Amino acid sequence: MRLSEIRDLLLTVTPDTFHYFAHKKPDKYIVWAEDTEAGSGHADNRKTNQVIQGSIDYFTKTEFDSNVDLIQNKLTEAQIAWKLNSVQYEEETKYIHHEWVFEVINDG
Repeated sequence: MRLSEIRDLLLTVTPDTFHYFAHKKPDKYIVWAEDTEAGSGHADNRKTNQVIQGSIDYFTKTEFDSNVDLIQNKLTEAQIAWKLNSVQYEEETKYIHHEWVFEVINDG
């Protein structure tokens, strides 16, 4: 899976999807980024596969926002490993902030 496929999947949830940082802050938006290399494989003095770990942050002001389930369902359907890492209410901005951690094998 290429990281651009993560972007494309998230764009089906909302066009307000950004890589690394939000260029604007609409009512609902996603920010995603690759963060680190996870459990990659090695053999015969070389890397046999590379697993990229990243995060997806969804910001909404809507309680019980259906996009939360939509994001999780789309990740599952695309066979992307994920976990819900945290849900927080940000007092200053009034956003509910959901954060997922994902892992994909980088094949290109």
